[in-house]
Amino acid sequence: MRRRASLILLALAVFFAALSPLIRWYAFPRLAKVPPSQYQDMVLEAKNATLLDYATMKSKKVPKVSIVQTLKGNVRAAKKVKERTGRDVVVWDTLSYVADDKGKLVSRIPERYVFDAHSQEPVHAGGEHVDGEPVRRQGIEYKWPFLTEKRDYAYFDFQTRTSAPIHYKGTRTVRGIETYYFEQTIPWTKVPVPKKLALGATPETVEQIGLERWYTTKRMFWVEPATGAPVDGQEIHKEEMRWKDKPGKKPLTAFAGHVKMRPDYQDATVDLVSSQRQLVLLMTAYLPWGFLTLGGVLLAASLTLEARTRRGT
Repeated sequence: MRRRASLILLALAVFFAALSPLIRWYAFPRLAKVPPSQYQDMVLEAKNATLLDYATMKSKKVPKVSIVQTLKGNVRAAKKVKERTGRDVVVWDTLSYVADDKGKLVSRIPERYVFDAHSQEPVHAGGEHVDGEPVRRQGIEYKWPFLTEKRDYAYFDFQTRTSAPIHYKGTRTVRGIETYYFEQTIPWTKVPVPKKLALGATPETVEQIGLERWYTTKRMFWVEPATGAPVDGQEIHKEEMRWKDKPGKKPLTAFAGHVKMRPDYQDATVDLVSSQRQLVLLMTAYLPWGFLTLGGVLLAASLTLEARTRRGT
């Protein structure tokens, strides 16, 4: 009877010891994925900002500028990409809508971002664009990978249509959550004019006036490492309209301000990330280490019982 119990304990020890790495290295990559139908919106604000008045072509101070970002999962497009590539992907149709303090349009830039549902790596399957212009992303955008590491990443900047390193700068605590802080500075760069601007202005009308758009920003993210989700994001953002043929003429400030996540949206993001974090840790830490420990305990019990059986006690 003791011999049979010892063998059962040994079998359970082997089972739980084998289950531990399977959960971490097999189940986790297949279960931890961004859902293809995800919808998310975010409002950021820049208070006491500077905007260009396209009616007078003069820059002016305004109490607030709002930036509404929406991410909408395109399930039909994701299925088509999976049929062609065999990969689980997410297709985000995103929109960055900038409004002045009266709620009127300042600019509007849509994007399509195609990426691997687990790793967040870009998937080049056609359809990627920024403001209708085809792009080929390198690096991440909007979301970091699950189990974010303490290192630099390539981050795609939709204004310049290029990728550049975003640097890991250490850990920070945001509303009780430990985060990894990342920072990226984009130097002054000539960038395309958005196709939709205030008062119906277009890239063609801006060019006819003799102006071109330049941009710089300091981008900051506080990322919860288990989920890879930013719980806070800010930018010190500047845009200028510069005269093409008049290098000595003072440029016009199109937008300047410190953009911050609105507090109510940050609260909602922290609540969502806190719950998702527990699910990720369950598959990457709690269950694997728990089953490995349980396997060790069962093995010890099996060996102890076997030893007693041989001694006849």
